[in-house]
Amino acid sequence: VPLVESGGGLVQAGGSLRLSCAASGRTFSSYGMGWFRQAPGKEREFVAAIRWSVGSTYYADSVKGRFTISGDGPRNAVYLQMNLLKPVDTAVYYCAADLQTSSLLEFPAGYNLWGQGTQVTGDS
Repeated sequence: VPLVESGGGLVQAGGSLRLSCAASGRTFSSYGMGWFRQAPGKEREFVAAIRWSVGSTYYADSVKGRFTISGDGPRNAVYLQMNLLKPVDTAVYYCAADLQTSSLLEFPAGYNLWGQGTQVTGDS
């Protein structure tokens, strides 16, 4: 597994979690990284992305104002600070790396490497 996520868990509605993702045992250069999530019975959906060259960040409308993505490009590490969590945020969260400057930053097809996922549960 080229990327490893950590930091998931169970949190009450309104609480916070910070997810981390780092490269594991493989050297590569990425143009950016992103976070996706997948709830049971649903497709994997975009959460947030960051592009190293311009320092730009992108968010799904559902998490704007609540989640913040940050990272370290040379280390291929990315973080997701999640505040004001809701039960609808419950999902397995995956980080991903874009090795080819894909324009499809909001789609899984725009990423080449993935982590194994970490469970986030917002308890109502």
